[in-house]
Amino acid sequence: MSDMTINTVPQLQVDTDRPTVLYDEDGHRIYWLGITEVTAFRCNAYLIHDGREAILVDPGSKAFFGQVRERVAQILPPEQVTGMVLCHQDPDVAASMVDWLDLNPAIRVYTTPRTQVLLPHYGCRDYDYCDVTAQPSLELPSGARLRFVEAPFLHFPGAFTTYDARARFLFSGDIWAALDLDWTLLVENFEEHIAKMNLFHLDYMASNLAARGFVQRIETLPIDAILPQHGSIIPARDVAAALAYLRSLRCGTDILYAALDG
Repeated sequence: MSDMTINTVPQLQVDTDRPTVLYDEDGHRIYWLGITEVTAFRCNAYLIHDGREAILVDPGSKAFFGQVRERVAQILPPEQVTGMVLCHQDPDVAASMVDWLDLNPAIRVYTTPRTQVLLPHYGCRDYDYCDVTAQPSLELPSGARLRFVEAPFLHFPGAFTTYDARARFLFSGDIWAALDLDWTLLVENFEEHIAKMNLFHLDYMASNLAARGFVQRIETLPIDAILPQHGSIIPARDVAAALAYLRSLRCGTDILYAALDG
């Protein structure tokens, strides 16, 4: 399949036993790697495949490593994965890193220094680490470029997002995450989706100041899709509404310490 993006296909056909192609142009491919588990806290792992580079974005927990590996095996031999982007250190995002490093110890881990301090506690201390705050972009063999954008306190101090400039996709980690048993791969009705994002954001995100600060960092980027680590992907038609949601979001300390504002 070629010349395909989320926004040019009327309805993506999702088979949780197979990877789903989200973007395929000029030798640059992006996949959603599905899991079969039905849970409100569904985790999304993604794969960027570009020439010799095969980079997992938030590969997920150890509990689903076998399923994610099987999806990757339908694309390329799993031991040929070359990189992992870990937006923060939570186990649902990063715990399977040890399993992937067992398959290929040469895998490079792309993350922030604050996250890197904690990742060795999963049991692997000797691996190739790239500090995305010092090297905020990565050029891939096709000429496509990944840009790493820090997102402090959303919800971890060292959290960051990954912007794929070729696909114009933003891999947002826990930002715009949603909890939803009636799950679809793409958001169908953003107004209804807000309640599902609130279930996550009101408790997990730090503050409106952090949310607005992050929006300022990305609002000039052309974004055709937002790909969070939980819940549904936000397509181009809803990106402006998604940015507006963060700008007005009151969460975390805004709620817990509301009495101190006066």
